[in-house]
Amino acid sequence: MADAVEMPRVKLGSQGLEVSKLGFGSMGLTGVYNAPVSEEEGIAIIKEAFSKGVTFFDTSDIYGMDHGNEYLVGKMRELKKLVEGGKIKYIGLSEAHPETIRRAHAVHPITAVQQEYSLWTRDIEDDIIPVCRELGIGIVPYSPVGRGLFAGKAVLESLPANSFLTTHPRFIGENFEKNKSIYFRMEGIAKKHGCSPAQLAISWVLHQGNDIVPLPGTTKIKNLHDNIGSVRVKLTEEEVKELSR
Repeated sequence: MADAVEMPRVKLGSQGLEVSKLGFGSMGLTGVYNAPVSEEEGIAIIKEAFSKGVTFFDTSDIYGMDHGNEYLVGKMRELKKLVEGGKIKYIGLSEAHPETIRRAHAVHPITAVQQEYSLWTRDIEDDIIPVCRELGIGIVPYSPVGRGLFAGKAVLESLPANSFLTTHPRFIGENFEKNKSIYFRMEGIAKKHGCSPAQLAISWVLHQGNDIVPLPGTTKIKNLHDNIGSVRVKLTEEEVKELSR
């Protein structure tokens, strides 16, 4: 699937924000998963993504590790002032509990909520997604490729020795064996569509609704192109159900 892909644009949330249908998660560029890339390489990847129509980039020097919800209402009031003063346009949350989303949204409309979501991480279907849809909030899934599982390297070869995923519970023992079975189930459908399991994994997330904009990340131009190619993988309702079971 190497031909040029026209990147669709969608409304994220109900506050007027328009973004590319696929975003770019930049955390991996810093070496969180494996070795970091050079500044030049990182900039080149981001520029390439932009040239291919990606306009939604997720960046952060750090996400709050402690006391994240302790002063929520006060923080939201300050952010509201920034919106009203024209300093920022939209407000989003990351890793938020449903009640936290409601409390924040009551102070000022939330545009988007970022949570992990993929074929192997689906707990947000029970509470986060329903709340976001009730309130008109966009959903921004990170790790749509299952922290790289559906890229296949960990299944078919092995993880790099310097990857923190070597100690991740989902890549160890019985859990890993179960997760590998998901990957092998995907292979047949991926072959049918002439795409990779990673592209299929992203496509599955995209098929969960027009209010969902996933954030796959990568440190390689080739993988970036593959990720972008996932927007044209069209699944039938039966295939979505098969992957979801």
